[in-house]
Amino acid sequence: MTLKKYKPYTPSRRYMIWYDFSDLTKKRPEKSLTISKKRTGGRNNSGSVTSRSMGGGHKRLYRLIDFKGYDKANIPAKVASIEYDPYRTCRIALLNFADGEKKYVIAWKTIKVGDTVICGDQAPIAHGNRKQLKDIPEWVNIFNLEVTPTTSGKLIKSAWSYASLVGKDNLLKIVFIKLPSGEVRKFNENCRATIWEIGNDQHQNVVIGKAGRQRRLGKKPHVLGKNMNPVDHPHGWWEGHSPIGLKRWQKSFAGKRVTPGIKTRKSKKWSTKFIISKRTKN
Repeated sequence: MTLKKYKPYTPSRRYMIWYDFSDLTKKRPEKSLTISKKRTGGRNNSGSVTSRSMGGGHKRLYRLIDFKGYDKANIPAKVASIEYDPYRTCRIALLNFADGEKKYVIAWKTIKVGDTVICGDQAPIAHGNRKQLKDIPEWVNIFNLEVTPTTSGKLIKSAWSYASLVGKDNLLKIVFIKLPSGEVRKFNENCRATIWEIGNDQHQNVVIGKAGRQRRLGKKPHVLGKNMNPVDHPHGWWEGHSPIGLKRWQKSFAGKRVTPGIKTRKSKKWSTKFIISKRTKN
């Protein structure tokens, strides 16, 4: 996949970089695998805004992605098309299974139309195949990883992300995975993962270019608290883009004291016992 730049006939076009979509093979999604999804605009059931900077956005259909794969164990499938998903940074692939069913999965690097993939214990170690962690060799890159067995993939589902299987303990039946953040964590050996890396590695080089494109993505402007009025934020009061003034410490939107750079992870979280070494990327 390559990117394209635009001629700077307006100031917003000067630095804009977007996809050329040369890697796609089908424009319209599979109708049976799409649903309409209502927008919340960041509001709850009573109409109050609980998540700011959300709203608007272009109309789009949600593609039903299969993050599990175990219901099609040892049934070969062929890649029918590679498509764009407006809800994701990565591409998706349409699989035609041998029993006639169709499903969407996350597209991996080096994927091509006509490739054959399979999920289960009979699957070989090849790109796109989905297996249990105990059957995957060490230092093999994986994505779409389960947290608990027989559920669905929860981790590593964005563009050009992958984890590495760095070790195994056959006695305790656990596998050590190095996540994209640099954190090394223990997983049950019966958890499933897809082999290789997620595609669309050029997503990090995309430049939005103008505010209108952000609004079409469903993102409203994010205003700093010190630019607001005092009725809207604890930092508001001063003129323009001034500091927070005589405040002794910074406060959140709800008025609680915050310390910049402090770790917000709970010390007694249930999954802390699975962490071997902490993350290196913030």
